[in-house]
Amino acid sequence: MIPRLAAHVALHWQPARGTWLLTRPESVVVLNETAADILTLCDGVRDVGEITRTLRRSYSDVEPAEVEELLADLARQRLVVLT
Repeated sequence: MIPRLAAHVALHWQPARGTWLLTRPESVVVLNETAADILTLCDGVRDVGEITRTLRRSYSDVEPAEVEELLADLARQRLVVLT
């Protein structure tokens, strides 16, 4: 599974809030740190395994199933495309 942001979605750093935002035309999603770290790696090239391995450099307890679950949830919301 190779994730990428949907075409109508953008990931933005909001310096005033000190947080990452996922924006789409009709709404804004405030991301927690882990979700933001995952989404910054969703470039349409890396698969979930590579994303998980990269995250393990910062987080010791990252499981591929958890990453897949988050991405599947975001895909149901049409924020992420999985190929």
